[in-house]
Amino acid sequence: MNRKSNRHQVVLVTGASVGLGLAIARLLIHEQRHAKLHLVLTARPKSLGRFRSNDIVERDGLWIRPLDVTDSQQRHAVVDEIESKLGGVDILINNAGVAYRSCVEHVTEPERLHQMNINFRSPLELARCVLPGMRARRSGKIINISSVGGMMAMPTMSVYSASKFALEGASEALFYELKPWNVSVTLIQPGFMRSDAFEKVPYTIKSAEASADPANPYHEHYHHMERFIERAMHRAPATPESVAAKVIKVIRHRSPPLRVYGGIDALLFSLLRRILPRRFYNWFLYWNLPKIREWGTR
Repeated sequence: MNRKSNRHQVVLVTGASVGLGLAIARLLIHEQRHAKLHLVLTARPKSLGRFRSNDIVERDGLWIRPLDVTDSQQRHAVVDEIESKLGGVDILINNAGVAYRSCVEHVTEPERLHQMNINFRSPLELARCVLPGMRARRSGKIINISSVGGMMAMPTMSVYSASKFALEGASEALFYELKPWNVSVTLIQPGFMRSDAFEKVPYTIKSAEASADPANPYHEHYHHMERFIERAMHRAPATPESVAAKVIKVIRHRSPPLRVYGGIDALLFSLLRRILPRRFYNWFLYWNLPKIREWGTR
C-alpha cells in the first residue's frame, strides 16, 4: 500500500458480514492500527445485523453499507458515495459469493444464471465501477476471492466451478490490461477451510430431491461427496482467518502476484496439474473420488 500519501486508502469489501468476509473485516480493523485505511464493509441488507452481533459498528474510518452485489443501483450507490466523500476506492475485495451443490443435469437455467451472476458477473461489474478512479490515480488493487474450484472441478459443484473458472479467466486478462496504470489484480485461491460452511451450501431444487432419494441415479454422487467435503473441511489446516491473513499480505505488497494459494491443498492441486500429464491427472482424480465404484450403479 502507498504509505507516502496523506490520503487514507479506501478498502471496499463485499460479503463482509460472515465467513471469510468477516475474517477479512476483522483483520482489516486490526490493520488500521498500523496503516491509514478507511474501510467500507458491505453485506446484503438483510445481513447487516450480523455486523453488530460481531461487535462491528460504524465509526470514523469505518463505514457499513448495504450492498447486494447483483443489484446495479446498489453497486453504483456505494461506489458513487465513496467517490464523492472519500475520493474513490483504492482496494476492492470481491469476496461475496455463493456455491450451489448440484450436478449439471440438476441445474435449471435460472439457477445457473444466478450462480454466475453472483460469482462472476458482479465482481467484474464492481471492478468496472472503480476502475476509472484507479486509472486516474494510477494506483489500486483488485482482490478477487476465487477457489480451488477455479483451477479444478469437482462433481456436484459444476456451476460453482464454472463461475470461478470464469472469474479466473477474466481476472487474468485484467491483470495484463491494468498493469500500465499500476493497478494490480490478485486471485486468492482458498481450498478447504476448517469451518461449518459446508452445512450452508444450498442445493438446487432438483439436486435436493436427488440427494434425498436413494433411488435417484445421482444419489451416490451427492451422498459420498457430501461426506467427503464434510470430512475435508473438518480436517483442513486452513481457516478463514489464515486465508484472510493472505489477503492482508496482498494489501501490504507493493506488487502482488496474480495468484495466491489459500492453503496447502490449493498448492498441491496446482502442482499436480503442472506435473502430471492431463490424461493421467484426470484419471488419478477420478479414481480417488469417494467410493467411486458405487456411483452410477442404480
